[in-house]
Amino acid sequence: MDVKAPDTLEKIQQAALEEFSQKGFLGASLRQIVKNAGVTTGAFYGYFSSKEALFASIVEPHAAALMGKFMEAQTTFAELPEKEQPEHMGIESSQCLNWMVEYICAHRQPVKLLLCKAEGTSYEHFVHNMVEQEVEYTIRYMGVLRRLGREIPELDRSLCHIIASGMFNGVFEIVVHDMPHDQAVRNVDQLRTFYTAGWMKLMEQ
Repeated sequence: MDVKAPDTLEKIQQAALEEFSQKGFLGASLRQIVKNAGVTTGAFYGYFSSKEALFASIVEPHAAALMGKFMEAQTTFAELPEKEQPEHMGIESSQCLNWMVEYICAHRQPVKLLLCKAEGTSYEHFVHNMVEQEVEYTIRYMGVLRRLGREIPELDRSLCHIIASGMFNGVFEIVVHDMPHDQAVRNVDQLRTFYTAGWMKLMEQ
């Protein structure tokens, strides 16, 4: 009977983290991961069915945490009575962004895999999917404002997508450029201020 060593999984994932970080998912060599982990190919397949399954084992907890927190903020806001939503505008999103910055800074390497090295996996559209959710909830909120009697200009979905894409890609620059914690907090706070002012201006048209 094959008894799995308790540290084998950790060795495989650590070797994979380094290989994926250097070469991305597509360029990473499963053979090199196994070699660097100091295990046999048979031992590897005792834990994972494929290179993508290995990649997923590293990034999925972080993808779930980030998307989960984002969706929690969106749904919490959307479930408020419509009359209360304008006075809460920005509170949930600000708290969510602050949480994201702290989370990213605490899990830099695997989050960087998720955001920068996932081409060729089911995670390569992670940011796009988050942007699409942001667009959907933005359009819903504009509908709420109109029902409340606010004169809100018609904004193309494509414009909402451009704005949301710019915002999220801006936030995730803290990963791409390995920003120190204090700089990341400051930059994201100022970025949020910038985008909030822009949205308010658009809504005045």
